[in-house]
Parts: sequence; C-alpha cells; structure tokens
Amino acid sequence: MQPDLEDLHKMITKKRRLAIIMELVNTHTPSSQGKLLKLLHDKGFAITQTTLSRDIKQLKISKMPDEKGNYIYMAPSQESGHLKRSITIKDKHVPTPNRGFVSFEFSYQLGVIKTLPGFTNDIALDINSRASSIILGTVTGDDTLLLIPREGVTKEEILDMLVKIIPGFKRDKEREELKITK
Repeated sequence: MQPDLEDLHKMITKKRRLAIIMELVNTHTPSSQGKLLKLLHDKGFAITQTTLSRDIKQLKISKMPDEKGNYIYMAPSQESGHLKRSITIKDKHVPTPNRGFVSFEFSYQLGVIKTLPGFTNDIALDINSRASSIILGTVTGDDTLLLIPREGVTKEEILDMLVKIIPGFKRDKEREELKITK
C-alpha cells in the first residue's frame, strides 16, 4: 500500500523539522523547551510542546551543564568508532577547564568520580564514548560517577585514561588519585 500524498508531506515536514531542531540546538543552545519552541515558531513551525518533547526524545537531545553551570539543550555526541585495547582517546573540545571535576579515587577496582552537581552526565558521556576499550560502563548520580572497568584493566590504565579526558588534572601516583594542577 502506497502512502498517500498527505502522509508523504507529513514525513518530509517532520524530517525537515527534526533537522531544524538539531540546527537550533547547535547554534542557539536553548535552555528550555519554551525557548526552543519559540525559535521553531519563528522558523514557521506551528507545533505543540508535546510534539517538541517527542522530537527531542527521538533526536536524543539532552540537557547538560554549560561552562557556567547553566543547563542547556545539547545534541548527542557524534563520535563513534572502535577503540583499541591500548588507551586511545579521541581529541575533543572541552567546554570547561575542569569540567566540574572535584575528585577521583578507587574502591577496590571500581572508580568513583566526585563532581560539582550536574556535571556527571557530561563526563560519563565522554568516558563511555572515548574509552570503551577499558571502561565497561558508568553509573551517574547528580554529583557522583561510578566507573566500572572491563576485566583485566589496571588502575594505572584507568588513571591514564582519566588524565587524558579531564584536562588540568594529574596523577598522584602514591595515592592512586587525580588532583587539580595549579
């Protein structure tokens, strides 16, 4: 059964709307759905808040803290690729000097990162996408991030990876921690 002309028009309109939403999120970094909805209305899209919510979910757009700690909508990371067992970290622009990082220490083989409130998701996203060869996964709270390493990964490998992902920090080799460099 062929889609009728009206269905085809709706599909094209939705694809265009989704592309415009991504463009608006990347260029205007709106802090609320209301602001994003106004930007869409200014572009000629007469949609409801409910439709926008569904579009945001479909595009996997999320709220993340910016360099000032304010929450803004951000598109998901487009980084992909397979990382080798050696610690290969992709280059990436880091929006804040310490990215909200407060401290890191081990509890047995698990790593615990403390951050300023609201910064764990950003750090976890980077770790999950850029260091999947050594980190199996992360669990986030508001200011605490649990790192679950893969089997056989050493504490030294985890620390080396974190120093590459969180600029401005160096290893305290005696205490197996990360600390701020002044």
